[in-house]
Amino acid sequence: MANEYVKKDTLIGEIVTEYPESAEVLFGIGMHCLGCPASQAESLEEACAVHGVDPDQVVKTINETIAAARK
Repeated sequence: MANEYVKKDTLIGEIVTEYPESAEVLFGIGMHCLGCPASQAESLEEACAVHGVDPDQVVKTINETIAAARK
């Protein structure tokens, strides 16, 4: 995938720190605990499982959001 900034095994803490524009996507799918210590060490795939969303779609959406913000 072109512009693959984030993968399913990327930690939530890394995503939010390195790509703050991704927070809007995560909030939009119900991940409101982005600053919680437990979520910081959780992979995107693990967080998606907890929230019942498709991790592949979330990865795609986040990568598209990051790419658009960095044009």
